[in-house]
Amino acid sequence: MTETTPGWLSPDELEYARAHMPILYVEAVPVRVDDSGEVTSIGLLLRIGPDGTVSRTLVSGRVLHHERVRDALLRHLEKDLGPMALPQVPASLQPFTVAEYFPTQGFTPFHDPRQHAVALAYIVPVTGDCRPRQDALDLVWFSPQEASEALVLSEMPGGQGVLLRQALAHVGCLS
Repeated sequence: MTETTPGWLSPDELEYARAHMPILYVEAVPVRVDDSGEVTSIGLLLRIGPDGTVSRTLVSGRVLHHERVRDALLRHLEKDLGPMALPQVPASLQPFTVAEYFPTQGFTPFHDPRQHAVALAYIVPVTGDCRPRQDALDLVWFSPQEASEALVLSEMPGGQGVLLRQALAHVGCLS
């Protein structure tokens, strides 16, 4: 039986893996859409980082060994937005982009000092009641115009502001 519960690697094993190979992640941009399918708002999590800084982030997390990408996406959406968020995972699991995070800055706009990570990024409409869980302090809904403002984007670490701009462009919300 393959173990796929959180913590399937010990902290030492995870650190070793992060130092020696890329780790697969999923990232989700939670959105609300109107009846015609146009994005009306974007949800950003408010978190406190390990260094005590407050930042805005997207839903993000690792894909576990022997876990389908669809299942990982649902697991992280529920973990971060709560069980009543009612996410509508796309029928096609083709991401809107692939973000490559490197431990060394400058290779791409994306940076994660812990590891080389490859993240499949999705835009996921949610229709239910979102209540942040785990380490998120709050979930704030922004209009597409507000979400694309330089101040909001600058509050997103590791290049996630670039990823958010790509998501907004993908759904036609950047002018």
